[in-house]
Amino acid sequence: MHPLAPLLRTVLNATSHIAPGLAGRAVFALFARPLGRSRPRPSEREVLAQARAGRLTVNGKRVVTYTWGDGERPVLLVHGWSSRGSRFTDFVTALRDRGYSPVAFDAPGHGDSEGRATTILEYREIIRKLHARHGDFEAVVAHSFGVLATFFALRDGVVARRIVGVGGVGSFDYLVDGFCAGLGLRDRLKHELRRHIEGLLFPGEPGIWQRFNVAYRPEEVGVPVLLFHDEGDDMVPLSQSRLTAAAHGERARLVVTRGLGHRRILADPQVVAEAVAFAVSGRDEAAVGSHAPDPAP
Repeated sequence: MHPLAPLLRTVLNATSHIAPGLAGRAVFALFARPLGRSRPRPSEREVLAQARAGRLTVNGKRVVTYTWGDGERPVLLVHGWSSRGSRFTDFVTALRDRGYSPVAFDAPGHGDSEGRATTILEYREIIRKLHARHGDFEAVVAHSFGVLATFFALRDGVVARRIVGVGGVGSFDYLVDGFCAGLGLRDRLKHELRRHIEGLLFPGEPGIWQRFNVAYRPEEVGVPVLLFHDEGDDMVPLSQSRLTAAAHGERARLVVTRGLGHRRILADPQVVAEAVAFAVSGRDEAAVGSHAPDPAP
C-alpha cells in the first residue's frame, strides 16, 4: 500500500467531485510509477557482482541487463513491479549450478535502469530484445507483474520451452482494481484511470483489457507452466494464479505455499529447488516436490 494512502484517498476522492479529469490524471501518475527504486540487498551483492552487465534501449531509456554463465541454455528471469533483477539471486545460483545461463534485467524506473515509469509494452520489448540477443530460452521464471508480461511476450513470438510463475498477476484488470481498492478510490476515479490508461499509456493499442490477460489465446503460448502462489499473499491474491492455471489447463500446475507471502517466496529453498528442477527438465516433466499441487478449477 502507498505510504500516503489515507491522505491520497481523501484528496483524490474529494477532487473527483469537482474536477474528475484532474483527479484522474493524478491517479494515473501514481499508477504508472513504481513505488520507490529498489536497491540490491546485502545478500544479493556477491552474486550480482559476478554478472556481466549489459545495456539495451527501450523508448529512449537505458535498460541494464545481467547475464551469468557461458551463454548456453539461457533462462530468463523477469522481476515484478517496484522490484529488480537481483531479487532472483537464489535462482541464479541454482541455475548456474545446473549449467544454465541466467539472464535478468531491471525494467525502466526500476533498479539501475533509466526512467521513472514503465509499461507492459516496454517489458515485452525488453524480453523480445533479450530473446534476439540470447536465442530461445530454456525457461522463463517470472514474479508478480512479470508473469503477466511474460505470457504477453510469448504470445507475441518470444520462444521459451517452459514458464515458471511466482505470485503472478493474471490480468491487467486486476492491477487497476487492486490499485483503486488499495487507495480506497471511488468508482468514478477508477473509470477515469481506465480512460487515461487507454488514451495515454496504450494509445493505438486495441483491446488491452482482453489482450493483457493470461487467459487470452492460451494456445498461442502452448508450453508447460508451473505456478507457485502463497495462500497468504497480501499483494496479489491466489485467485490470479488460479486464473492462469485454469486458462492453461493440463499444461499448468499450481503449487500453493503457506507462510511465504508475496516476496519471501522467491527465496524459499523448496520453491527455488522445485522451480529450477522444472525449468531445466524435459518438456513432459514437471517437478512438484513436497508441496501438494492445487488442481485447476
